[in-house]
Amino acid sequence: MKEKARKKRTGELRGGTEKLKVSASADKPSPASPLIFRHLAPAKVSEVYESYWRFAAERQAVFFRRARGQASPWTQDPVISTYKFTNAYRASDRVSQYLIRNVIYREDRPKTHPEVFFRILLFKLFNKIETWELLESALGPITFESYRFDRFDEVLARAKAAGKRIYSAAYIMPPGSAAFGRPAKHQNNLLMLERMMVDRLPDRLAQARSMQDGFEKFRSYPTIGDFLAYQFVIVVVPGPGARDGLRKCFVDAGGLNEPELIRVMADLQEQEFERYGLDFESLWGRRLQLIDCQNLFCEVDKYARVVHPQVVGKTGRTRIKQKFQPISTRVDPFYPPKWKINDKIQTIASNFRATG
Repeated sequence: MKEKARKKRTGELRGGTEKLKVSASADKPSPASPLIFRHLAPAKVSEVYESYWRFAAERQAVFFRRARGQASPWTQDPVISTYKFTNAYRASDRVSQYLIRNVIYREDRPKTHPEVFFRILLFKLFNKIETWELLESALGPITFESYRFDRFDEVLARAKAAGKRIYSAAYIMPPGSAAFGRPAKHQNNLLMLERMMVDRLPDRLAQARSMQDGFEKFRSYPTIGDFLAYQFVIVVVPGPGARDGLRKCFVDAGGLNEPELIRVMADLQEQEFERYGLDFESLWGRRLQLIDCQNLFCEVDKYARVVHPQVVGKTGRTRIKQKFQPISTRVDPFYPPKWKINDKIQTIASNFRATG
């Protein structure tokens, strides 16, 4: 049992035999490409693999520097300071923080499975804070009990007619007209959400045996592909950006599929940060989760376009479109209470404010 636990911790894969011969110094970073590390065999990694860990550590350091109220610049990395990247932890991003604090854990909103599910899915369909606030300001407290298609449709159609964007650019929702027959995308998305509620999907998800089971339940609905099902249920199924990041980090996957590679990264994180001499400050004791490691592949795909332009992904993208524009409003971080880190944050946040 101890040997099995050791292998799981150190990331040894595919049984007791390594498929690749490695030199005595293989555990140390080398400028040669592809790099081969004993603990990753039989996979082979490129120079982007090291950048994955360096990016994660520096992006997390930027998060804490800003949270502590330090003045800019928050990093000496010219790429991170110039372009927009999500946080190392997805839950720390502005939109995720809004979703957690203002949509999911609202003391003044119903807490039943169907109502919480309805709020989350309605928000995630558009994934845009301004759209949620637009609906609330026009319709009052958002609940499934008070939901009416025509009222929601009217508010969203009026906003579109005024030239407002109601969808985030983070990911693309399919139009859904073939499945639901309406001309406007938001109409079809609302009808899909209605069908989920009629099908009692919230209750069926609560009874799901695993995240994979929940993923498959989402996947059964029209217009919901693998990536969107993953977004909704938070199961690790890489999207196009993450797949490119995986390809750039791994020259040879050694027979491992993409979710398995993401699992390897999660399992090896402390070991790799230490090996590269990186001081990674976790989220108040919470390790990077699968969703975070998956998202970091998406971000390192973008980062590598500038730092490693010679390493080309399948999409062939060579530029980072969005520039970094800091938002001056400061919000103390808040996370799902079940993580049991909010008390730590409040103590530290008070110290930050007290020390100026």
